[in-house]
Amino acid sequence: MRSFRFCLLCICLSALVFPASGSGQGTESAQTLTVDADAPASPFPHFWEQMFGSGRAILTLRESYRDDLRAVKQVTDFRYVRFHAILHDEVGVYNEDEHGNPVYNFSYVDQIYDGLLRNGVRPVVEISFMPKKLAFNPDALHPFWYKQNVSPPKDMDRWDDLMRHFAQHLVDRYGIDEVSQWYFEVWNEPNIDFWNGIPRQRSYFELYAHTARDLKTVSPKLRVGGPATAAAAWIPEFLSYMSANHVPVDFVSTHGYADDTVENLFGTQEDIPMDDRVCRAVEKVHKEIAASAMPRLPLFWTEWNVQGDHESRDTDFVGTGLANTIRECDGKVNMMSFWTFSDVFEEGGPIPVPFSGQFGLRAKGGINKPSFYDFALLHRLGDERIANPASDVIVTRRAGKHGDKTLVLAVWNIVDPGTTGNEKKIHLEVHGVRADAPVTISRVDNMHSNTLAAYKALGSPQDPTDEQVKEMNRQTAIGSPEQTQLRGGTLELSLDPDALLLITIGDAH
Repeated sequence: MRSFRFCLLCICLSALVFPASGSGQGTESAQTLTVDADAPASPFPHFWEQMFGSGRAILTLRESYRDDLRAVKQVTDFRYVRFHAILHDEVGVYNEDEHGNPVYNFSYVDQIYDGLLRNGVRPVVEISFMPKKLAFNPDALHPFWYKQNVSPPKDMDRWDDLMRHFAQHLVDRYGIDEVSQWYFEVWNEPNIDFWNGIPRQRSYFELYAHTARDLKTVSPKLRVGGPATAAAAWIPEFLSYMSANHVPVDFVSTHGYADDTVENLFGTQEDIPMDDRVCRAVEKVHKEIAASAMPRLPLFWTEWNVQGDHESRDTDFVGTGLANTIRECDGKVNMMSFWTFSDVFEEGGPIPVPFSGQFGLRAKGGINKPSFYDFALLHRLGDERIANPASDVIVTRRAGKHGDKTLVLAVWNIVDPGTTGNEKKIHLEVHGVRADAPVTISRVDNMHSNTLAAYKALGSPQDPTDEQVKEMNRQTAIGSPEQTQLRGGTLELSLDPDALLLITIGDAH
């Protein structure tokens, strides 16, 4: 334990904020950021933390999944969760009797949705994948570990009947006032190997049309959308088909990751940095919706993540990529669903060891990753955004209990995986507040909330004990912020590579 305690001692002793009057830290090479508390502001809904993705439906019955859900809910207050495979045979929804007649069983469905609702989260019901006995090809299994069936139905009338029974059961159990606040998304990434209908696009559009009409037959209040494609594909074609055939669409959903290729996202050979690809794709789809026959549909980006390799998604890089994506995507998308909130996740089989480069905010055993703390910091941003031309800051205002307002800034130093970077110095000039206004600073960086370092200091155990997990989470938790103040309306900051800072400045007008 000595090396672990030494690491934590280093975390506690680090001091990276330098007052303007300090010596030895000149500001001549510092980047200058200017913030005006009186500048016009626009609404800033927290679109990046309203929805999260997770693995597949049956995982939600595990206590480890629910523990992670509660932990992430506590720091983000997220409202919706999306996962695959509510119709997988392991959930037991569809069977056939000895005469070939459909038999429905919603027992596990009820346990799945009951558990979400008890924890204050509603589902985005991704209608997937095909029950084998309803599949045109029972052997059309995806290579994921849980081998979901990606075939079209063998009988569209039976699919329609299943959809109506499924939706009616949900309305009967939870009430239309509740279920009308859910979202129903038809399938997952039908433009790639998650759907093997032929021809792929046309067969998916027909599946969507049947499903949407089935749901609306149960109640017009049910909200249904798609096409849930990979790499921002098919949006103009989808909206054109549904408009021409008078098929209901309540929202558009699609996916895009920072490490998707430019050719897949845009069909070009442009040089677009990975850090900018997600929001460039969001903007593309935003424009496609506006140019369609359904120009006011909301856009849900139901899967995304920052660029990553084997380890970077377990590091403090995630926070800088997340903050940059929030900055770029603001105003272009209604909700973004980070994939995923938890490493209770089995696309490649059970995860054998924590910090193995998975997508989630919590590692195996319930260990809070740096990304967990990044989301916790960014949750504290205000609900009004003040425009700023800098590419490494988000400036917001947060109203206080007595009508006063506080400036809340996210500032970061992004260094992409596989590259090296240097400490960044920032000279912050703030107008519209007292020249000596109080300031607080919280950080996630190499020395703060770096659970990966704490895990390595323990010797990287494959199966950490509950006590080890609790100790890592306790020692790396975001503690009381650093307290300082403006000096002459300025503040000097120093950011390590991939540092994310949350700065509050009081006494804004």
